[in-house]
Amino acid sequence: MDVNQPKQEHLLALKVMRLTKPTLFTNLPVTCEDRDLPGDLFSQLMKDDPSTVKGAETFMLGEMLTLPQNFGNIFLGETFSSYISVHNDSVQVVKDILVKADLQTSSQRLNLSASNAAVAELKPDRCIDDVIHHEVKEIGTHILVCAVSYTTQATEKMYFRKFFKFQVLKPLDVKTKFYNAESDLSSVTDEVFLEAQIQNITTTPMYMEKVSLEPSIMYNVTELNTVNTGGNGYSTFGKMTYLQPMDTRQYLYCLKPKSEFAEKAGVIKGVTVIGKLDIVWKTNLGERGRLQTSQLQRMAPGYGDVRLSLEMIPDTVNLEEPFEVTCKITNCSSERTMDLVLEMCNTNAIHWCGISGRQLGKLSPNSSLHLALKLLASLQGLQDEEWKSISGLRLMDTFLKRTYEYDDIAQVCVVFSHLNPES
Repeated sequence: MDVNQPKQEHLLALKVMRLTKPTLFTNLPVTCEDRDLPGDLFSQLMKDDPSTVKGAETFMLGEMLTLPQNFGNIFLGETFSSYISVHNDSVQVVKDILVKADLQTSSQRLNLSASNAAVAELKPDRCIDDVIHHEVKEIGTHILVCAVSYTTQATEKMYFRKFFKFQVLKPLDVKTKFYNAESDLSSVTDEVFLEAQIQNITTTPMYMEKVSLEPSIMYNVTELNTVNTGGNGYSTFGKMTYLQPMDTRQYLYCLKPKSEFAEKAGVIKGVTVIGKLDIVWKTNLGERGRLQTSQLQRMAPGYGDVRLSLEMIPDTVNLEEPFEVTCKITNCSSERTMDLVLEMCNTNAIHWCGISGRQLGKLSPNSSLHLALKLLASLQGLQDEEWKSISGLRLMDTFLKRTYEYDDIAQVCVVFSHLNPES
């Protein structure tokens, strides 16, 4: 057998072209002064060039568009479109033509053909055309596999394939940070702030059409990327939302638990799914791309077994005058019932009014109770008003003989009332 036998010639020709937006044709203007040797030769040549702008021949961008010469760069989130054409180069009528297009990635093989039915016959100098589309969802090496099978007039079955390899690149670098909200009423709250840092790592500018956070079922989200002025909302990034190459933009969102979940401390406690970012952008001549992150997760702040927070507290109080606060005590355990006793310990600045060692009774898992307490401020500083820390509450679970202490629960402004001296 002759191992160097020539390859068999096929009757059909396969051509594949990626469909992308064209680019503006660029010129490289060459000029000189009139007194130089070429004179006005360069100027006249640029005026005669059909690709230049009349009246602005030295401007690099021309009036013509350039079609892509190769597959070019393909980025994650863009839609890959390709034109496939099978042409009959012979003088024979070819029958039972089947064109199949598959996209091979590192993890799967996808069929992109619009139809898997065979064409009955293809006459000479005629062609079969198809356009395929695919939203790219993986980075790395992709291989477009185009296979053609047909039958000749001599009933001989023929088959050939062509491979087109291209790389899918990452267009954006997305980093997220979570911040737990702090409140004057408790050390931690259920509010979560999400900061998303988005960097353009391509070589061309991007128009950021939309950057939104789709919250999970447990949260409501508020965007903090607009400023309301006169009833109108304006973007904090200005009117032109372009992101230049290697530039970074920061987006901020506030998430609050829905009312049906906020009352269940055990549901919010632990690792919590926050939601996912939805990013939509456009590049040159409006080519659109879209990315969705995977579900974002954060570690919720640890409340321990029992959480104590202040639900209501006055803004200012008078020195040595009783005032009332409302506490909320929550059993964060999902399995164990607690039998709680409340102890109140005075400090130098704050005195509790009432009986220490008060029985609060049994508290079921993931349930809470509200408690009204009275106290007064007895220590005044050198100023007319001063912020004092509310401390000294202690809860004891009689079932496990375990004690929970709460200091610096909140801050209150103590005001000293001046008395007019008698005349």
